[in-house]
Amino acid sequence: MLPTSAVLHCRLGLRVAVRQLPTAVSARSAFVSCRMPALSLSPLRALSKTLTTSSSAHSLARRLVAQPPPSKQWPVALDLPSPAAVRSFTSTTLDQNAAESASAANDSVPATTSTARVVGYWYLFCAALVFAIVAVGGLTRLTEAGLSITEWNLITGMKPPRTEEEWLAELEKYKQFPEYKLLNHNITLNEFKFIFYMEWGHRMLGRFIGLAFIVPGVYFAAKGYMTRSMMIRSAIVATLIGGQGVLGWYMVKSGLREELMEAKSFHGVSQYWLAAHLGSAFVIYSMMLLSGFEILRTSGKNAAHLAEQIASLTKSQKGFKNFTRGTHQIATLVFLTALSGAFVAGLDAGLIYNEFPFMGIGFVPSDMWAYSDPAVFDRPIPKWRNLLENPAAVQFNHRVLAVTTATAVVGLWAVSRRFTLPRAARVGVNLLLGATALQVFCPRFF
Repeated sequence: MLPTSAVLHCRLGLRVAVRQLPTAVSARSAFVSCRMPALSLSPLRALSKTLTTSSSAHSLARRLVAQPPPSKQWPVALDLPSPAAVRSFTSTTLDQNAAESASAANDSVPATTSTARVVGYWYLFCAALVFAIVAVGGLTRLTEAGLSITEWNLITGMKPPRTEEEWLAELEKYKQFPEYKLLNHNITLNEFKFIFYMEWGHRMLGRFIGLAFIVPGVYFAAKGYMTRSMMIRSAIVATLIGGQGVLGWYMVKSGLREELMEAKSFHGVSQYWLAAHLGSAFVIYSMMLLSGFEILRTSGKNAAHLAEQIASLTKSQKGFKNFTRGTHQIATLVFLTALSGAFVAGLDAGLIYNEFPFMGIGFVPSDMWAYSDPAVFDRPIPKWRNLLENPAAVQFNHRVLAVTTATAVVGLWAVSRRFTLPRAARVGVNLLLGATALQVFCPRFF
């Protein structure tokens, strides 16, 4: 039997150690040309068949090294390493091969480096649904239908009344709360059905948005269509959607309190909960819209060119950083103006002064601080609460914020003319100006 040390060296001068054990099998051909006694190559054949597994290779190498030298003397002198050195070399080489194989297996599974474009379109679709539910919510508020359903049942609430008895039972529930007693005590069954279906449709659309976002989101994440950061962002949006339902119910619940029977006027739900509900919807809408555009922009064919163009604009055009910072500040102004509008709707403050720019005899209403004046109210409230609970002050705040936002948008549009913006950015700035003009002039026709 040929010892392993003889496999590693040959009389012809093969003194370079084989760095990887599997290549030792190919050394058989070198021994055929050597004029040596007839050798049994069965260990080498077994070695070549079993090198695929680390454990088999280890055991075979140990058997080869442990074999005693042949009884027949070799005709040539061989410079052979010691068995201990061969064992160390074999063990080290096999461990290295195992580590390299594991590393190659891990590298063969590529990580998700970009989000698929279908996820971007899905985000934009969900953003359109959120825009629609905000519009439906506005109609629900205008028709005073938000308090027509006095219970919140996530599953059983999906089924509306069908029989006459079921409708009468729902009407009796509605009659127990302040809105019916103070405002709608003459409502008919058909009128109640109208406001009921308005609120029911609003809630059903909210349920559909939750399913339309969560179910495809789980599928896209499982299929590897999202990057890790996008999966985290999607989880945050899903949590906000769930929280939106909770805020909506607390908002409705605030309009069902018996204490409202003692109020001098009934405005429905609390303006605080209404602002929280609307503000959360705007946050969800903004995250969906921006995420969708970001995915489509970064995964498109011209993504690299667009990134280079923006980078060159930042470096070459003076004041471009201030311009981009201004867009973020205007977004904050728009958000605050919308929240102040929720306070106006919650207190029906828009019905007090219907002229512009004056409010009564001046720009500032005479009852601006009435709720904090001891001469007017027996229990005056702090001034910060007066700004949020006095209808005159709330309307004044909304007007100031609206004028400030409109002026800032016009200024941003004027400044944008100084820069060579990408086509999409130029269209966005123009659309912002047009939307602002609609917000300013359209209310004059209603």
